[in-house]
Amino acid sequence: MNEEGIKRNSTDQRASLPGEPKCIICSRYGEYICDETNDDICSLQCKQTLLTNATRVAAIPAKDECFYVREPGGGSSFSSTDDDAQSLRSKLEIHVHCAASIPPPALTFTSCGLPPKLLLNLETAGYDFPTPIQMQAIPVALTGKSMLASAETGSGKTASYLVPIVTRCASYRFEHPSEEKTPLAMVLAPTRELCVQVEEQAKILGMGMPFKTALVVGGDPMPGQLYRIQQGIELIIGTPGRLLDLLTKHSVKLDDVLMFVVDEVDCMLQRGFRDQVMQIFQALPQPQVLLFSATVSKEVEKVGGILAKEMALISIGEPNRPNKAVNQIVIWVDAKRKKQKLFEVLRSQNHFKPPAVVYVSSRVGADLLANAITVVTGIKALSIHGEKPMKERRDVMCSFLSGEVPVLVSTGVLGRGVDLLVVRQVIVFDMPNTVKEYIHVIGRASRMGDKGNAILFVNEDSRNLFPDLVPALKSCGAVIPKELINLTSREVHNNNKKRKVGY
Repeated sequence: MNEEGIKRNSTDQRASLPGEPKCIICSRYGEYICDETNDDICSLQCKQTLLTNATRVAAIPAKDECFYVREPGGGSSFSSTDDDAQSLRSKLEIHVHCAASIPPPALTFTSCGLPPKLLLNLETAGYDFPTPIQMQAIPVALTGKSMLASAETGSGKTASYLVPIVTRCASYRFEHPSEEKTPLAMVLAPTRELCVQVEEQAKILGMGMPFKTALVVGGDPMPGQLYRIQQGIELIIGTPGRLLDLLTKHSVKLDDVLMFVVDEVDCMLQRGFRDQVMQIFQALPQPQVLLFSATVSKEVEKVGGILAKEMALISIGEPNRPNKAVNQIVIWVDAKRKKQKLFEVLRSQNHFKPPAVVYVSSRVGADLLANAITVVTGIKALSIHGEKPMKERRDVMCSFLSGEVPVLVSTGVLGRGVDLLVVRQVIVFDMPNTVKEYIHVIGRASRMGDKGNAILFVNEDSRNLFPDLVPALKSCGAVIPKELINLTSREVHNNNKKRKVGY
């Protein structure tokens, strides 16, 4: 393929129109054909991603490949020795801890024993090769084992639980065709936007199969959500508050729920959601429990042990560290000058790479800053936060993802799990309350290993986070301002002094 004149980045390419070829990586207009794989691609960036994925799989010796075979009793076996499996995990940075043995990673979706229609849906949706988290999590989930899995943002965690859900639900309906169609699986997520995204992905993967979904989130009328469930569905996707409200006020049969998923589990158990999650779980039989997040704490592991007697622990790469595909640029700026610095960044052709998300700490701040950006820089900006009606939030997201609006100012509603396909830049205007939240926020700038960048504004207001922030920045090779290093040393010294005197 002659690369002269070809679009360099996927963001340079327009969206595909109905009937046009789609890029196998990002689903934009597949204007070109990769001469090495014969796949449709939109740009040199997606070509490189495609070839990198192909090289990653080809580089693994054939003897390490495993084949998933479904057995009559619903169990599974893999044609791979323990040594082969461990070697493969080592190469892919897959770490596993569990009470019982688990299957080795599967290098291809076809080796997982999935229904043919699901394999076709995966191919149509652009899933060529499973990511490391998918290679290990899907085989484990298909055995019926409970699991706590962590992997960096944008690594494919959603498909890691949706593929097993679609498979088990379709299999159950095939084996019990005359039974009443009550829910067989449930996914909880912390925000409406993430729930909407999960349902959209579930519909794509379950297309043409006995697999229907119901979205249960605030902002949409409850009667319509209840009616949808009563018509017969396989999967409920919802936020804990609205789902608990529905279960309290209406009779919904949950006796057949086989799988219970908590996405962004560390957030769900630490932000006031915990009691709601536990109440919902107690209303279920004894389902398989699947917990997913980019960051996992000891407290989350402890709760996982409460939800399931035996739980496999799976992590990819170094846990609780930022996505290395995101280049972090740290700017030390006084609180009073942050707006002016932001305007300078947005006016700079070298630093501003739209579409971009600007993260702030408050809802009012999001509205005010979006308006200020539009007025001062002339760049159209919109805001999104939890107080906006659901319809307005959907319209804002549509305008942003379509390219009509280059800047989106957001609170934490877009900090967790939401797959912002077109975004390669985030600007952290207000530092989150924890470094873990920071890791999730900057993860929006990278999907499936694509390069992105994050600009972080820091000052003394966040000094309590510096002892955790500096190691996170160093782990990815970020340049750290001297003010941040000096204040971090002072903060660590003060903390040590407090411990010595018995504080």
